[in-house]
Amino acid sequence: MSLKDNTLTALLISPNRDLAERFSKTLPSAKTFQIIADLRAYPSEQALDLRLRQMAPQVVVVDVMSDVDAACATLQFLSEYRPQVHAIGLHAHQDGEAIVKVLRAGATEFLFEPFDLESQREAAGRIARLSQPEAIVARSAATVVSFACTKPGSGASTIAAQVAFAIRRLTGKRVLLADFDLMGGTIGFYLKVQHPQSLLDAMAVHPQIDPISFAAMVTDVDGVDVLASPDEPYLAMIDVARLETVMDLVRTLYDFVILDLPTVFDKSSLMSLAHADSGFLVTTSELPSLHLTRKALQMLQQLGFDRERLRVIVNRLNRKDGLDGNDLGKMFNAGVHTTLPNDYFSLHRVVTRGEPLTGDGELVRALEGLAGKIAGLTTVEKKKPSTLFGSSPAFSQI
Repeated sequence: MSLKDNTLTALLISPNRDLAERFSKTLPSAKTFQIIADLRAYPSEQALDLRLRQMAPQVVVVDVMSDVDAACATLQFLSEYRPQVHAIGLHAHQDGEAIVKVLRAGATEFLFEPFDLESQREAAGRIARLSQPEAIVARSAATVVSFACTKPGSGASTIAAQVAFAIRRLTGKRVLLADFDLMGGTIGFYLKVQHPQSLLDAMAVHPQIDPISFAAMVTDVDGVDVLASPDEPYLAMIDVARLETVMDLVRTLYDFVILDLPTVFDKSSLMSLAHADSGFLVTTSELPSLHLTRKALQMLQQLGFDRERLRVIVNRLNRKDGLDGNDLGKMFNAGVHTTLPNDYFSLHRVVTRGEPLTGDGELVRALEGLAGKIAGLTTVEKKKPSTLFGSSPAFSQI
């Protein structure tokens, strides 16, 4: 979205810090581009993809002077990126050879020193006009929340499932629980979902998935729609464009979408985290798990993830150990959002039966407190299911 005075939001990529500083100094007067992130090196395609999904800049300004080949590779990636983002080549001189290279690589504009205001405004105006034909789709009210473990066996899948059920109980709204672990997802197993279809089936529909087709892929479990993992492990890379199509659809169909992801170090988790409004990293108080949590937070920060959107949950915390969230948070230099007590027998019972965790136990209260925060409830008060959907899932009426 444009800022005031028709300023375009921009991501700046420039290893040449002097060039970047000289360009940035002209922007307050020009009122053409608002730099929302400044990268000091040419990023990998994966890192750039994550930045684009998180920040959605209208323009990417690329230093084509430091390394024209690396710059052109970046511009080529941007030219093929969807949704479209325009790119501007940045140089200290009006270098004819560089201009030809970067425009062929996919740049929309080329700016050089002294970066006069008129040239900037003309470039920004042309980019704004090029962007006008594309329809702007308003973001739906759906809240997408992801859960990923830092070490397998930390309980992220169980927490994701129980939070989905708790949100349904508390709000009565439409909830989707989607297992995005395509290699070893367990949601379907836990909840006794039979003959599941998965994210792979949703992405395979041509030309794109529609509400009726998606309805046939989910299973109702206590009022929550469940999209299970595939029966066979899927080892190939996810098609990002098709993942976006599915995510765009479910945002319009549900009020809350809970994603159960594989370990946070998996590439598919990083892609899915970029699509979520917020994410939770699930760890335990065991030293290896805490060590991996610290590594995960460092990695996510380097990739440009906002710490405000990533929170830590410490699962199966035993108070007899004399530790609390503050003590554990110091180990990986981050605050702990939620601690969950160790209630093995209650969880074993619900997993065995494939049902939601209910009652008045400490773990139930902690999970409902977490669900209430996600749902934006000031107080955790159980509500009756929505009269629009009754006690049935979102697609029961289709």
